[in-house]
Amino acid sequence: MSWVEVFSDTYVVGFILLFFRFAALFMAVPIFSHKSIPVTIKTSMAFFFTIVFYSSMPPTDIPITIPSIVLAILSELLFGLAIGVILQITFNIITFAGGQISFMMGFSMASAIDPISGVSMPIISQFLSLMALMVLLSMDMHHWILLFVNSSLQNIPLGGFLMSEDLFNYIIKATSNMFMVGFMIAFPIIALSWLADIIFGMLMKTMPQFNLLVIGFPIKIMVAFVVLIATLSASMLILKIQMQEAFNYLEMFF
Repeated sequence: MSWVEVFSDTYVVGFILLFFRFAALFMAVPIFSHKSIPVTIKTSMAFFFTIVFYSSMPPTDIPITIPSIVLAILSELLFGLAIGVILQITFNIITFAGGQISFMMGFSMASAIDPISGVSMPIISQFLSLMALMVLLSMDMHHWILLFVNSSLQNIPLGGFLMSEDLFNYIIKATSNMFMVGFMIAFPIIALSWLADIIFGMLMKTMPQFNLLVIGFPIKIMVAFVVLIATLSASMLILKIQMQEAFNYLEMFF
């Protein structure tokens, strides 16, 4: 590739489309979309990786007109958002499980601003989401995303992504799977909480002086914390498996 070709219209448009592909991914993918990362940093990262991957970018074959370039940019934004939504749904499995656990422990009102998503959520969900973020970093998910972008350049031409019916059906399937797997992660604590409620109800019938608020709730919270610590590694392993399956599907699909 000569310097004249680098600054030709085809490669300049390709550079812009590649930049928008990275920018959309960094705005939607769980690790890079962290709210504590300023937008300027995300934009700089997208520009830097655009320069790095520019040499492996295939030439674009779209017409050099304003309507076609705008449609190509929208296509790249849709591509990044679709990948981000799929990975974010998989990541939200652990957040949904934390919400169910917080409700059963009586911590549903104890919420704060989540540093990852920037919204208010129960503290158990925040703890599990931060643990999940460290697990994803330990499994080099940020490297997987960059490798996925590199492979997508060979399979999906810049500006040529279209939302297919199979991808839409997979998003619906992943959403339903989020609730099912999230409930499965929270089920040990939910089951023990129900069992504790039954035991406390029997004690209150046989011992009317038993104060549920003073004695029952602290015991219930302590048992829930013990089970949460005991099942934490299994929960993170389930999330890791679900994230690997999501990446495998994306690689096969694209």
